[in-house]
Amino acid sequence: MSVIFSGIQPSGELTLGNYLGALRNFLDYQDTDECYYCVVNQHAITVPQDPKELFTNTRRLAALYLAAGLDPKRVTLFVQSEVPEHVRLGWIMTTISCVGELERMTQYKDKSQKRGDSIPAGLLTYPPLMAADILLYQTNYVPVGEDQKQHLELTRDLAQRFNRVYGEVFTIPEIKLSVGGARVMSLQEPTKKMSKSDDNQMATIRLLDDEETILKKLKRAQTDSENSVHYDKENKPGISNLMGIYAAITKDSYETIEQRYVGQGYGTFKKDVAELLIDTLRPLQERYNELIDSPELDHILDEGAAKAREKASKTYRDVELAMGLHRK
Repeated sequence: MSVIFSGIQPSGELTLGNYLGALRNFLDYQDTDECYYCVVNQHAITVPQDPKELFTNTRRLAALYLAAGLDPKRVTLFVQSEVPEHVRLGWIMTTISCVGELERMTQYKDKSQKRGDSIPAGLLTYPPLMAADILLYQTNYVPVGEDQKQHLELTRDLAQRFNRVYGEVFTIPEIKLSVGGARVMSLQEPTKKMSKSDDNQMATIRLLDDEETILKKLKRAQTDSENSVHYDKENKPGISNLMGIYAAITKDSYETIEQRYVGQGYGTFKKDVAELLIDTLRPLQERYNELIDSPELDHILDEGAAKAREKASKTYRDVELAMGLHRK
């Protein structure tokens, strides 16, 4: 049985892209693997956060994980800050990291450019903490999108570096690029990935959007002037994005979708995509509403943190022993 680890930041509501591109695929792993799914709230504080919003978003994200279908009897779901070995190992991973390799991280370069001279050190040391998250659980595979591949490669480098110097402590994780997950694009700029941090509220479908909001956003989704439901990602990115969403949910081929909507135009298709999304998200939203203010959610997270810490503490003790930081 392989060990799977994945974490999502509680920095805003999950989007349809998060669900179709990643979260829905997590359900497959819980039947075959030992899975650790984490709300990485300590990564979120690499930039300033409102404390109340961070607490609320952390709880909301945990509830959405469960509402999407993760079974706490088959996976370990927990909050990063409730397992202190993450930051402890994160510091050790920082000490074996080189400044140059951290400065080469694409996400660091992108975010630091926007902040001028006021760059939080946490933005630079984000990758060693991410490495610690993964390595604590002797992870075999990390399901990620292409945008996280560079960070996973650094995690592998740090694990191999540690093992070379101090002995074989860490499993070297493999990158498991998402396969079968839809890459959902912005509804307003369909050449860009849908993002939960997009300032344009009409660009993103959030998992907790109500029916009226979903209908409005789909109605205003950018397409083109041809009014023909035809998949052409390069020349018709808007309608191709909507077809991708439709196909991801129904499992229909693009050819089947095209034949079904011959002569019907974009208005009908947008309405059908909206109704499909509403029907798909309704059970998730109902389960979320049951969980969000319930003792059940607290109980699941308490049990998840205890189970995660049991495994994480063993790895961390092995690390300290290997480095001479702990008496045998």
